[in-house]
Amino acid sequence: MTRRVALILTGCLVLAGCLAAPQNDTPFAPGPAPGAEGVDGLIVGHRLMDAGEYELAHKAFTRAAVTHGMSADVLAGLGSANLALGRLGTAERLLRDAIKSQDASPEVWNNLGVVLVEQRQYPEAEQILRRAYALDNGESDSIRDNLRLALAKSENSDYGIEQEQDYKLVRRGSSDYLIRKIP
Repeated sequence: MTRRVALILTGCLVLAGCLAAPQNDTPFAPGPAPGAEGVDGLIVGHRLMDAGEYELAHKAFTRAAVTHGMSADVLAGLGSANLALGRLGTAERLLRDAIKSQDASPEVWNNLGVVLVEQRQYPEAEQILRRAYALDNGESDSIRDNLRLALAKSENSDYGIEQEQDYKLVRRGSSDYLIRKIP
């Protein structure tokens, strides 16, 4: 009988311990909080771009389009995410739409210039990067470096395959890219 009582007491203590445990010690993500406001999709997208999560950033910018519409900020974010994912045609179209706005930042112009350099459209890339450099008042090193590269490429547009060099996109800042030579 005492053994049975001891088992029952042990079972009650185990159950009491389970009931007293906090609810957030589960391995699962918490559910939605009733009445809480969500974080703006543009902010989430920019944070994901900084973290290198380009596909998730693309999804966040797409969700931001529902709230903000296809504003210049949303178009620039989607264009930058597509640029980082290597979708140059889509990135070009979105960034061209983004620069139609009067308040387009120099980084958007720079990203469009990077896309055009990647697509070997050097004369147009040079013009776009000159505009980005002028809008930035010459303060950004990455825009200046991209402009120099576009100028060098447009002057030497007839170089051979044996002279061709490898370049890669390097992310600098929240939505700013630099073309770097691979050593």
